[in-house]
Amino acid sequence: MPNLRFLLAALLLIPVTVAAQAPPAVDVGPYIRRHSFEDMVVSPTGQYLAATVPLEDRTGLVVLRRDTLEVTARFTLGKDTHFLDLTWVSPERLLASIAEAHGSRDQPSLTGELFGVDADGRNQRMLVGYRAEINPQASRLTTANADAVIAFLVDDLPKEDNYVLIGVRPFVPDAYTRLERMDVRNGRRTPVTRVSAKYASFFTDNASRVRVAVGVDGGNASQLFHRANDDAEWVLINDENKTGRIESPIGFSADDRVLYLLSQMPEGPDALIAWDSVTGERSPVLRHAWADPYDVLYAMGNNNIPVGLGWAVGNQPELGFVAPEHPDAMVYRMLEKAFPGHRVAVTSTTDDGRIALLHLSNGTTPGEFFLFDIANRKADHLASAAEWIDPSAMGEVRAIELKARDGLTLRGKLTLPPGSDGRGLPMVVLPHGGPFGVFDDFSYDFESQLLARAGYAVLQVNFRGSGGYGRAFQHAGARQWGRTMQDDLTDATKWAVSEGIADGGRICIYGASYGAYASLMGVAREPELYRCAVGYVGVYDLPQMVRDDSGDSASMATFARQWVGRPEDLDAVSPNRLAGNIRVPVFLAWGGEDEIAKPAHSRAMERALAGAGVPVETLYYRNESHGFYTAEHKREYYAKLLDFLARHIGGARAAGN
Repeated sequence: MPNLRFLLAALLLIPVTVAAQAPPAVDVGPYIRRHSFEDMVVSPTGQYLAATVPLEDRTGLVVLRRDTLEVTARFTLGKDTHFLDLTWVSPERLLASIAEAHGSRDQPSLTGELFGVDADGRNQRMLVGYRAEINPQASRLTTANADAVIAFLVDDLPKEDNYVLIGVRPFVPDAYTRLERMDVRNGRRTPVTRVSAKYASFFTDNASRVRVAVGVDGGNASQLFHRANDDAEWVLINDENKTGRIESPIGFSADDRVLYLLSQMPEGPDALIAWDSVTGERSPVLRHAWADPYDVLYAMGNNNIPVGLGWAVGNQPELGFVAPEHPDAMVYRMLEKAFPGHRVAVTSTTDDGRIALLHLSNGTTPGEFFLFDIANRKADHLASAAEWIDPSAMGEVRAIELKARDGLTLRGKLTLPPGSDGRGLPMVVLPHGGPFGVFDDFSYDFESQLLARAGYAVLQVNFRGSGGYGRAFQHAGARQWGRTMQDDLTDATKWAVSEGIADGGRICIYGASYGAYASLMGVAREPELYRCAVGYVGVYDLPQMVRDDSGDSASMATFARQWVGRPEDLDAVSPNRLAGNIRVPVFLAWGGEDEIAKPAHSRAMERALAGAGVPVETLYYRNESHGFYTAEHKREYYAKLLDFLARHIGGARAAGN
């Protein structure tokens, strides 16, 4: 098979380089370089492959014939415009979501638009969204309208090549979603149904009948609705206010009688529940001892019938099956054995279930794509997401487990420098952003690998409030910013020292967004534990953050009160009010267009540190947002980061510095 990476590089004029042997200083370039591919999907008949190709200031889309890799279409939509979430909606037509820079944490943000194109590159059209084309020959209510809405695919209607079902809601706070039927050739839309919940998502059964909807009420409590058929009324079958459960539909049984739900339990991890739509009976199906499901494993050729779950408990997930004797369960077990130490995700299959496109990844592998002939049990390597990354040269990623001071079990991961014995190392504590519902999994993380290459152990702990371990674990973080959530990071840091992993005199704490907040709170609360702190696009004034968020919408005001707290209670856990407690150097970086962690937070933190006599270094880009996007800015930022860490805890600098 031809080398797809080099073929597409030539077609889209992507420079192809071969990384030289790493010098003692760290070459930042390979770690911040954009992947060759993000998404890749196979068409319903298996005739075509479609792939998104990240470029410097946009994302290209390429369509190829599967057998020869002959390119049938290639294009971009212009500067700062990106394709996401590719879906073949017929054997010859492709649908994609559109995103624009700048977005959250250096990623583009969805615009709410849907774009359609044929496999040969013809009939390109923005179908819905603020740039949708208006057809003057049709009525205003049934054509593609240039309106400010968010649209997302609900069902590709496999038996109807020209139509799909989409969810559409206004780009306004506390919005209600309409389900609409859309012509994928011209964007004409007609209403289908709606429910009385905000931000609703709709789900169909195997016959593409809209049977389930899930949304929230005015207090952000989850509501789950069901109807027996297209003509039936919606019935509320789960109200979080009454049951305490949040339940998410993931598919139906083959006969469409049983609805499978991921249910948040009062204690412990989420469970897979079977709900009988005729009798209303609920039955437990699958549940891990401590981890929430990470992957839903669907039947080959039908992404609506769940056959199992995967749990992210290490570099290779644990698998469990609804019916272990199901033929597709045997296929997933075979893939698990064929690719040990990897998460194997099926990105797409042909409608006949004979060909699957696989994506392999783990803590040292950004991603590998394989075409899998299911009938003949044969997998052929297709492309690498980042072929310049050598997994064998990456730092080892280990799962960790420890007890917090109050007995709560904490889990996460530790990345070690390549070739290290894991003893007496300078260490970077890297709290994740979010913070609620987010967690550090075992996928490839370029930051932790970059820091490991510079000689640091990298500790990433999923403190209370994180996702991945059930409702009670997440709710344990409510209104605990700077309190028990921070204690968990402190306890994990001290654990790494007591285990002999970290040199107690060479530890820095670094994070982005909430992680930046936690970093500055870390050195304010534990002035003797850390030697430096880094805050990247952070929030540091909690009273102001809550006031700002509360002004955005009623749902955000409720969220802020429930999860962060009241402004009058937050001065004591706001780093910019605690600068006098900080005794170590600080590095702050932020963007001028950040709407999530507004620049005023970093400026106020800088002033407070300078006023307290704390050494503070800064990096500011006027035209960046919540995470630096351009390659030039990212290179400068990570070079300055490595230099700052090297001066204070002794790792390697960036090459050229």
